[in-house]
Amino acid sequence: MGEKTFICRVDEIEAGTPVITKVRSLSVGVFRIGETFHALLNICPHRGAPLCEGPQCGTTAPVEDARFIYHRENEIVRCAWHGWEFDIKTGSALVDPTVRARTFPVTVEDGNIYVTA
Repeated sequence: MGEKTFICRVDEIEAGTPVITKVRSLSVGVFRIGETFHALLNICPHRGAPLCEGPQCGTTAPVEDARFIYHRENEIVRCAWHGWEFDIKTGSALVDPTVRARTFPVTVEDGNIYVTA
């Protein structure tokens, strides 16, 4: 089991604005989606960009016609370098789920957020 690191208080992180910090020697982004928290390694598996510095956003839904339906608000992080989109909860790339950003367990205790790495 890894080491648990204090990140911040729950009220210090808002949806849409991840906290990027060091966990051991790793740069990690901690994201808020509603009342849950998720952590990703701040390295895009595509080309090594700082993944968590891209926008936390939604994406378009797959549809059968020419409509654009925006959904999954704040559940996606989009790499700032090449636009690859990753599911914040799972780390999976939306276009190819076999490509994954590394995720870390997040716990909340007494209003404090911890990441285990």
